[in-house]
Formats: sequence, C-alpha cells, structure tokens
Amino acid sequence: MLKYICEAMGNRILAFCAASGKLTLLLLATLRRLKDANAKEVVRQMALLGADSLPIVMMTILCTGMVFSVQTAKEFVRLGASSSVGGIVAIAMARELVPVLTGVVVAGRIGAAIAAELGTMKVTEQIDALRVMAANPVSYLVVPRFIALVLMMPVLVVFANFIGNIGGWVVAHYYAGIGSFTYENSIRTLAEFYDVFGGMVKSCVFGAIIAIVGCYKGLNAPNGAEGVGLATTASVVLSIILVFITNYFLSIILYV
Repeated sequence: MLKYICEAMGNRILAFCAASGKLTLLLLATLRRLKDANAKEVVRQMALLGADSLPIVMMTILCTGMVFSVQTAKEFVRLGASSSVGGIVAIAMARELVPVLTGVVVAGRIGAAIAAELGTMKVTEQIDALRVMAANPVSYLVVPRFIALVLMMPVLVVFANFIGNIGGWVVAHYYAGIGSFTYENSIRTLAEFYDVFGGMVKSCVFGAIIAIVGCYKGLNAPNGAEGVGLATTASVVLSIILVFITNYFLSIILYV
C-alpha cells in the first residue's frame, strides 16, 4: 500500500516537473521569436482576443464595482467615513479586482479558445503540415497570440477600471446617498496613478500566462475529440490557478 502511494506521488511530481519544463521552454522559444512576428496576424489576433472580449469584461467589472460599493458604502456612511468610499472602491478595483477578474474572464474565454483551436490543428495534423512546409509553429501560431494578449490586457484593464468606478458611483450615490463631488474627490485624494499602473503591469503578466498555457495545452493535446476537450478544460483551470498565484507575488512586489 505504501509503495503504491509513493509511486503515485512520484509519478505526479515527475509529471508536474516535466510540464513545468515544457511550459518554460515554450515561453523561452516564444520570447526568442518575438522579432519574427507577423504584424498583420498580430493585429488580427488583437481584434479577436482583445476587442471581442471587451463587452463581457466590462459587464463583469461593472457588476463587481456595484456589488463592492453596496458592501462598503452603507457601512462607511454609518461610521462617518463617506468621504472615503470612492477612493477605497477605486484602489481596490485598480489594484486587485479589475486585473484579477479580467484575467479570469479572459482565461475562460480566450484561453479555452486558443487551446481548442491549436488542439484541433494538432489532432488534424495541421501543425505537422506547418513543419513540413518549414514554418515554425511557435512563430506562426504562438507568437502572435502571445503579443496580442500582452498588449490588449492593459487596454481591457483601463476600460474595466472606468466602468467599474462608474458602477461604484451609481450605487454609492443612489443607494447610500453619497454626493457625486464627494465620491469623485475621494478618488482624486486617495487613489494614485501607480495603483492603475500596477494593475496594468499585472494584466500584462496575466496575458502572457494565459497565452502560453493555452498554446501549450493546445499543442500537446491528446489525439481525438476527447483530447481537445480535455486540453481546453485543463488550459482554463491551469490559467486561473496561475493567475491567482502570480497575483499574490506581484501584489507583494508592486504594493508592499
């Protein structure tokens, strides 16, 4: 029994180390080939992966800002700190909620799409055909998606911050009776540009994680339709886990 448990744990550890090594090698290969990126393909991927994700990101962050304001505005008014509501909402949104939730939404929508697309190409041997034609799959498939997500994530975060603070203001003004000037002045007093900048830096890292994980799972998808589904699911789960883990360390580096 003990031998079986140790063997199972050893196999899991070896599989984890192998996957980590392959992910790292794919990241390094992508960084080495950034100069080979096709500008037209990068722009196309920016539209598909970034611009098309804007509506669902803004809807998610709008609801988050409203809910966060509901949870804080009434209590702050009761404690006589209504002049701090806007700043608290803006800082929390800019530093943590907006980049993390944007990363989660993009991982669910884009990470799955990347893994499914590349997984299907791998199963139908299209990637092997690229190699036969002397086209490097990393340069042709991975690099444009990597650049597109790294560039578009900060843009999504800027729009999400704006709509999230609007949602917070609506609730604070009409639900808790906090004046518009008080709310806006609180943001100007407490929030700083570095709060938003730190969230944008986080989003760049999250975009790189989602792109690399999605491409890795797609390029290594098992054969068959079931394999593509498993790769897609694994891509979303792993991306979200890595986003939360990375967010902890980035928060310490940027804000602590």
